Amino acid sequence: MTEVLVVGAGPAGLAAALAARARGAAVTLLDAADELGGQYWRHLPPQRPAARERALHHGWARFERMRRELEADPGCEVLTSAQVWAIEPADDDGRVGADGRLIDGGDRAVAGAAARAALVVHVLVGPVDGADRVARSIRPDALVLATGAHDRTLPFPGWDLPGVFTAGAAQALAKGERVAVGERVVVAGAGPFLLPVAASLAATGARVVGVHEANRPGRLAAGWLPRPWALIGAVGKAGELAGYAWNHVRHRIPYRTGSAVVAAHGTDRVEAVTIASLDRDWRPIAGTERRVEADAVCVSHGFTPRLELPIAAGCAITSDRFVVVDAGQGTSVAGVYAAGEITGIGGVDAALAEGAVAGHVAAGGSPTDAEISREMRARRTTTDFAGRIEASHGIRSGWTAWLDDDTLVCRCEEVPYGRLRATGDATCSTGLRSLKLTTRAGLGICQGRICGRTVEHLLGGDGGFADGVSTDRRPIAAPVRLAELAGASAPNRPEGHLRKETP
Repeated sequence: MTEVLVVGAGPAGLAAALAARARGAAVTLLDAADELGGQYWRHLPPQRPAARERALHHGWARFERMRRELEADPGCEVLTSAQVWAIEPADDDGRVGADGRLIDGGDRAVAGAAARAALVVHVLVGPVDGADRVARSIRPDALVLATGAHDRTLPFPGWDLPGVFTAGAAQALAKGERVAVGERVVVAGAGPFLLPVAASLAATGARVVGVHEANRPGRLAAGWLPRPWALIGAVGKAGELAGYAWNHVRHRIPYRTGSAVVAAHGTDRVEAVTIASLDRDWRPIAGTERRVEADAVCVSHGFTPRLELPIAAGCAITSDRFVVVDAGQGTSVAGVYAAGEITGIGGVDAALAEGAVAGHVAAGGSPTDAEISREMRARRTTTDFAGRIEASHGIRSGWTAWLDDDTLVCRCEEVPYGRLRATGDATCSTGLRSLKLTTRAGLGICQGRICGRTVEHLLGGDGGFADGVSTDRRPIAAPVRLAELAGASAPNRPEGHLRKETP
């Protein structure tokens, strides 16, 4: 029986697990969170249920159906609070290359699998802050990576003040804790994600005083209006858009294009923000600045895919930093598949379609099989949708004009823009590794997850670095205690058939 490991239990991962089970594969589904659903279906824990939880979620009934089916299936082992901290090649005989521990004999034939993944996935199961996490090393026949993405937020003066949130964090607090981040909230940045964030904030009782999209109407039209027939398959999005529009009308939320929060002000927390009109390249237009009172600001300038694990697995990455996949969601590495936001930012429908295709093919199927013809059609439609999002809402280069020398770029290491630029100029280095060491940017506790892309842009522009290094390359993908690493020398328990158990 083919054994498929799915990393990530958001929409793409759930769809992949279900599709692989439909093909008869044994599945292990794991996620670092303590509940299934990922960032999209983030919800209250069972200990604190809500009477109308579906009110803050699109497709909630579908999620509940998927979750019930997987949790009740004896052929699917579901592991939550399970953190993948490393992926490494396995020797030909199935042993882990780093320490020689036997994972699998490596000589069994796998019916229907085109090529077995020659990788070992190292997992720690248990609370992140716990001292007794259970170590597991899994060598699956096929690996599906559905690790998703997180907000990308461009720095601006005052963005380090308490009360400045990423839009994703604000929505997570609204959905998962029913907490409003403030009483008067400004939402700003770029992309369709600003609309559901404003809706979630309004549902928790916050007053959203404005939503500010950085791109101007001309660029939005140029991205969304060409070839309207290509959007027929995404007709459901029109209903969502109408719902968000009604939310703006009902709560009297202004929606402004061609504008951005270019500074936040306050002593101990945000008290006001400066909003300015932008030109087509996102440069602030002099004389348009206005100050707006607010006690919170939620900012998102798109998303950054979580590429640590695909890079560790050896997957090829595109020039715009997404995982390269073929028609069956296969990566450049045999037996490894990718789905969801790590292949392109296309939204939940794209993630569901790609996940279903990836799981089906990982379990020995083909993208031409009739069972997934609907998902293949949806995949083509949503790929076009993702391209439109980038064309309409992608970041423009002029945003650096709203920085001043004192603006922190790396908040962990407290590296301001002026020092970052001066150090980069003084060293004349063309390698990112040396620039990180000399500037300290990206070396803090988040390991560049928040500032990494920004640091790369400010130091190297769009030309990349001579050493080929990127801030997405993290051989240790998550924090690990030295005691946990020391315990890795203990004999590993046999994996055998994928089982359901509570570590």
